[in-house]
Amino acid sequence: MRNMIFGERLKIEREKRGWSQTDLAEKIHVSRQSVSKWETGKNYPSIEVIIDLSDLFSITIDELLRSDEELKEKVIQDSKQLAHPKWKVFFDSVFLLGVFLLVLKIVIIALNYFASTNILILEGIPKAIANFLPLALMVIGGVGSDQLKKRHVD
Repeated sequence: MRNMIFGERLKIEREKRGWSQTDLAEKIHVSRQSVSKWETGKNYPSIEVIIDLSDLFSITIDELLRSDEELKEKVIQDSKQLAHPKWKVFFDSVFLLGVFLLVLKIVIIALNYFASTNILILEGIPKAIANFLPLALMVIGGVGSDQLKKRHVD
């Protein structure tokens, strides 16, 4: 059989058996839309689903994967583990803390302006630090998280 992409192979195997997209979806417990997206190349299934398809069609995983470079790369990338998962969680948390503080600051400013309250923001801390702390946390958290998401255990 010629080298074909995953979606073409999936459709051929499904149609060989006389199944509709809905029939296949029910057999592997996914939506019909998922099957449609796989067949049109708009999306790819997880490795668990690829294993189920391999079993269902009685063909090797190798036959399903090797025909499509993009799918092969996705499976390889999905299988890699982050090199520093705890640091990734830390930087994600720092980013979210920055977002929380920024939203809190906006709410307090809005209350002070529209409800005539007099809530003080981080009294005793220099104004420059109080003003830029949320932004600094968001930048540090975002950059740190982004750098770590690219590092995987080899």
